[in-house]
Amino acid sequence: MENGEIKLEELAKEREDYLTSSKHKVLRHALSQTKLSQVVRSDDKAAESDFIYSYNVKTLPVSNQKRSGRCWIFSASNLLREMIAKKTQMKMDDKIHNGNFEISQNYISFYDKLEKINYTLEGVISLLDEKPDDRKLMFLLQNGVGDGGQWDMYVSIVKKYGICPKSAYKENAQSDETKDSNAVINTSIKKFAYDAQKLYKESGDLNKVRVLKDEYMLKAYAFLVDCFGLPPTSFDFEYISNDGGYKIERNLTPKSFFDKYIGSEIDEYVSIINAPTKDKEYYQTYNIELLGNVIGGKKVTHLNLPMERFKELVVKQLKAGELVWFGSDVSKFGNREEGVWDQAAFDYETPFDLELDFAKDGMLDYHDSMMNHAMVLTGFDEKDGKIIRWKIENSWGEANGNKGFYQMSSAFFDHYVYQAAIKKEFLGKEELEAIKKTAVLLPPWDPFGTLAD
Repeated sequence: MENGEIKLEELAKEREDYLTSSKHKVLRHALSQTKLSQVVRSDDKAAESDFIYSYNVKTLPVSNQKRSGRCWIFSASNLLREMIAKKTQMKMDDKIHNGNFEISQNYISFYDKLEKINYTLEGVISLLDEKPDDRKLMFLLQNGVGDGGQWDMYVSIVKKYGICPKSAYKENAQSDETKDSNAVINTSIKKFAYDAQKLYKESGDLNKVRVLKDEYMLKAYAFLVDCFGLPPTSFDFEYISNDGGYKIERNLTPKSFFDKYIGSEIDEYVSIINAPTKDKEYYQTYNIELLGNVIGGKKVTHLNLPMERFKELVVKQLKAGELVWFGSDVSKFGNREEGVWDQAAFDYETPFDLELDFAKDGMLDYHDSMMNHAMVLTGFDEKDGKIIRWKIENSWGEANGNKGFYQMSSAFFDHYVYQAAIKKEFLGKEELEAIKKTAVLLPPWDPFGTLAD
């Protein structure tokens, strides 16, 4: 292949060599009837994959995002509901009443979608003079409005709109499966971009473009209400307390509910990341261009830390009895049914001679890995002073894993976990000084601009 061409005679020789291999014959037969991930599944270290942990924070049962990409909302809401349960002294093991207590994910998602549409239309307006193939405009339109998000985006929504119990604003057919509604929203956004650029080119009048935007936003709001329901403006909050007593708080608004039970405590969280790439210094903060949802809300900001320090902070927060929201790449080396993420549980090298696990900085730089799912860390198993696995509250229902709880090996955590939300009280002096620095602005397509979904 001196000139890069696949030569037919060389291909014939490769075919002949392949047909003499008994190993490949067995693999071919196996793969014709079995999923690839099952063929390479290795049980050599199964004994290390039990669901017993030396440290565990008790939680309410897992939630289920179903066929949507709202993991970041579910996981962050699971963290907040534990805060509410503690403050109300809610009876944690009451499966009939409190066992299904959840913050309405649909409510947060409704306003997130509304704000994202507005954010994206404003982005289009800022690029009115650009051609359709401008890289930023293409990025904005191709990514569009979806279900995904990041921690700071969650903070922006709940601080502006508040929260409510799931009983006040339930899931429905559209929130359970968002593919179709997202497609309609994004086609509408692209149509706005077409109409807005055409109008601006013809008139040169930005005010006319803003009138057009207002028309699109009115239609977007109506569409969201049609799909997801009319968000509540008030509700009653009922629960059973630890003493077995029935409690009710009447005529709460989403904002008053949030202010009473969460309030400024949510501002104490800092998004930390582990980005070992050459373009990102440790103990430096970063923003990402064109990333956000609420205009005027909290800017998405990440503090980059070495992995060892990253883990130390996670452990400190867990040992204080507090859960940790975090983001990871879960597309690799995972068994959804068993609820395990572990490189050692999948052997691609023995059958195929393929080494798929490479350096974390290389995976980021060459677009092989980035955060794509958010969950909650609830514990870990420590032996001889070292953590060997982590306990995770997922949002994929109770059918898989250990009643919906998953685990990560220590090696997988180091390699594929990218982000966590840590309270300032657990940060050291160097980190507290670092978050005061002016953030470095990264381009929209930076891997840390990806959304957990």
